[in-house]
Amino acid sequence: MEVFVSTVESGSLTAAASLLKLTPSMLSKHLSALEKRLGTPLLQRTTRRQHLTEAGQAYYAQCKQIMTQLAAAEAGVEAMSNSPKGMLRVSASVWFGSLTLAPLACDYLQQHPAVNLQLSLTDRFVDIVDEGYDVAIRIGNLADSSLIARKLTMFEVAICASPDYLQHAGVPQTPADLLQHQCLGFSHWHSQGGWKQINPELAHASIVQRFEADNGQALRIAALKGLGIILMPRALLKEDISAGRLVELLNAYTPPARPIHAVYPRSRQSQPKLSSFVDYLVSAFSVAV
Repeated sequence: MEVFVSTVESGSLTAAASLLKLTPSMLSKHLSALEKRLGTPLLQRTTRRQHLTEAGQAYYAQCKQIMTQLAAAEAGVEAMSNSPKGMLRVSASVWFGSLTLAPLACDYLQQHPAVNLQLSLTDRFVDIVDEGYDVAIRIGNLADSSLIARKLTMFEVAICASPDYLQHAGVPQTPADLLQHQCLGFSHWHSQGGWKQINPELAHASIVQRFEADNGQALRIAALKGLGIILMPRALLKEDISAGRLVELLNAYTPPARPIHAVYPRSRQSQPKLSSFVDYLVSAFSVAV
């Protein structure tokens, strides 16, 4: 059942096999045995894609419910042992996960040898419950939710450009000056206003985005090569700013800092692996401040 659910959610046999630490051939045998026992195909598979059959869709929905109940039962037993152990699934944005969270997660694992951690980095919004995560790191003010939230730190951004770019394009003094400049666009910020978030007066203006990407590191490289002005997390740019490779701009107009929270389902708060991990993050950021 776990093999079937993982294959559906990961999108391929290879990805599911990697997740479950099985060989693709062994995973395929599990699926074949399951379909044989049920007497009907669950997945239609080709060399390029897979999709659920009608029976597979119904079975998948039931499996998800069963797996959720099983996880809750295991969490209850684990909580009684009061010792962090088992698999912990964590979701975070690419920049925060790679730069900040990954080192802390490694330090946590060194202190808790019975815990295994799977870190998924994506800049899309994930549904913690439906996608099976134990905890997610979210940036910004949270909407009303049944999830529990623990504040970790604050999220700051910086507006920068390379000295070479500023030498030939000039230094913007106000947000309105951006209309005369080339800017770098982050795809996932469109829903938050993108460049327009720095000043409401730009709401109906057309800012030229010379280069757009869904990855902060790609935009950082573009800024270093002089392609335009960047608006990205300060943590991503601070070394370049300190070294003079990037110059901060428009400090008076930089968007205000926003909170970063660890959020997790209320049903899992008693799990020692989860509570100890979140407590560790809260403590680590408290010391850093």
